[in-house]
Amino acid sequence: MGRLWDRLTGTKQPESGVAPLSSAEVRAALLALNVPDVPYRVRNALPAEKADLVAECQIQRVGVRLKTRMRLNPEKNEVRFLDERWENRSSDNANAQYGRGNAPATYRQWETKQDLDGRRQKVEVFRFDTREMTDPLRNAVLAAGWTWRGVFKL
Repeated sequence: MGRLWDRLTGTKQPESGVAPLSSAEVRAALLALNVPDVPYRVRNALPAEKADLVAECQIQRVGVRLKTRMRLNPEKNEVRFLDERWENRSSDNANAQYGRGNAPATYRQWETKQDLDGRRQKVEVFRFDTREMTDPLRNAVLAAGWTWRGVFKL
């Protein structure tokens, strides 16, 4: 059940032989992911968020807001994380949906265009994969020798 549960929650273990860094170094590595060309921001968590760090991403084009709350556990050399997602597909918020837990998703937008022969075809004009935010977070934690542990409640 352990391996199955780890797959469901998105838990990953670091490579064997990687010496774990201190919690301050892990925090610094996660905050260092804030560069201008990424669609998300990593910040210190607010007290109400019950976490140490939070990564957030707002994709206005498809009405999606992502948040990954992270709590560092230096005794176990692991980062416990909780992914949350808010989807609003309508302008009046009537169909807003909330989800939590590890559930990678890809959001796409398509347009119908005519090709050179005059035939109409669908063309993808926008794509966003939630792993564009979560993979760099996970990789930074694993490179620091810590476990990336998915949970359903922080």
